[in-house]
Amino acid sequence: MAENSSCSPEPLEFYNTSLGFESALPEWEALLTIFTLSLIILLTVVGNILVILSVFTHRPLRIVQNFFIVSLAVADLTVAILVMPLNVAYAIIGKWLFGIHVCKMWLTSDVMCCTASILNLCAIALDRFWAITDPINYAQKRTLKRVLLMIGGVWLLSLIISSPPLIGWNDWPETEDFLNEPCQLTQRQGYVIYSALGSFFIPLLIMTIVYVEIFIATKRRLRERARASKINAIVAKTQVSTQSKDCIKVSRDRESVSSETNHNEHPNSSDVTTNGKTKEKKRQKNKKKKKSSDKEHNAYLKPVLIHEDSFTDNPENSPSSTRRNSNPCTSDNLAVTSSSTTTSTTPLPLNKPHSKNSDQKVVINEPTPAVKKPGAVYQFIEEKQRISLSKERRAARTLGIIMGVFVVCWLPFFLMYVIVPFCPVCCPSRRLISFITWLGYINSALNPIIYTIFNLDFRRAFKKLLFMQT
Repeated sequence: MAENSSCSPEPLEFYNTSLGFESALPEWEALLTIFTLSLIILLTVVGNILVILSVFTHRPLRIVQNFFIVSLAVADLTVAILVMPLNVAYAIIGKWLFGIHVCKMWLTSDVMCCTASILNLCAIALDRFWAITDPINYAQKRTLKRVLLMIGGVWLLSLIISSPPLIGWNDWPETEDFLNEPCQLTQRQGYVIYSALGSFFIPLLIMTIVYVEIFIATKRRLRERARASKINAIVAKTQVSTQSKDCIKVSRDRESVSSETNHNEHPNSSDVTTNGKTKEKKRQKNKKKKKSSDKEHNAYLKPVLIHEDSFTDNPENSPSSTRRNSNPCTSDNLAVTSSSTTTSTTPLPLNKPHSKNSDQKVVINEPTPAVKKPGAVYQFIEEKQRISLSKERRAARTLGIIMGVFVVCWLPFFLMYVIVPFCPVCCPSRRLISFITWLGYINSALNPIIYTIFNLDFRRAFKKLLFMQT
């Protein structure tokens, strides 16, 4: 915002410069001031344009809540275009040369745009607060219409705060006397309190409360997730124990079937000599039945196509180890992660005649569906929760940094803005006023930098827009 002082204006000493105009600063100081403030303006314009373009051109950023960031960038951009350049000229020349109407426009734009920037920060903080404390319900309420209404409310409130001086709540001089007067914000004490509360102190209070609530909510959710992780670990161990028992039972059943098969395939010689022809006929019938059962079994063993994954490239993948690993009850398979969707196995020879021993192996190593790791679902949920909370922590941290920078930049100005009209002996120098005012303006340049540093999607979008990556 523009400078404000109820003190008598200090006498100015003007210096001739090689640039052809009189300056209120020595030439070296004037050149340094022009260079520094022009650089701040350039950074503010470029940074906020990049923010706006990033949201509209980079797909991951094209989400409804980022319209708050677009509104903030528009407010900061208007500060850089409508307010900062005239302030540079006023600081260098030391007197207002542009008339009363431009002065009124400049001061009104100053209050409105700076207030809009601050209120947009407040709206972003509230949006993050509702998203963290009531995520399910607010996800349904956070529509484009709702966000646009909030943004419209921010700009309308900014206009309400900045417009009263235009309709008479001011102490500006008459037009004909303005050439000898400084262009500064009205010093009416009532308006100073009104505008300071609406532009800074109430938003600051809201953001402080909201940020503390976000911090508490994030801490609480982290504790809940840690408690849920312990419960999931206990459940997973219980499932492992249960599955191990089931696998032992299945293994015993298969051993029983195997021994029964061996007994039937190797009858006692005394039975052969005793029963003679009867046994021979039964054996022939059994052979016929066995051939038909082999055909059915081979048809059953022609299942799905084998998909290759990292397990296929394992050098230990010999036929014997493959048959061992195809058993889901082995310790190796119990340790397979849930990400392995298909386990590759070496297919059994389907067209060769089986010996008795090979038939026995077929029965023992009958293929069964792959078993996913117990507790894999819980681990997946935990991982999703961890990523979600990590994003929330980063968003809360970014919000905290934005708020901290906002306080550092604007608190000195608004303290000066409120104190000086009520303290006639408090007369800061012109250079101090200019420094504190530009400290507030710098906040509009820092917001895009904060997004770039702490948001990966904005970094990628900025690099893409600046042709720094293909």
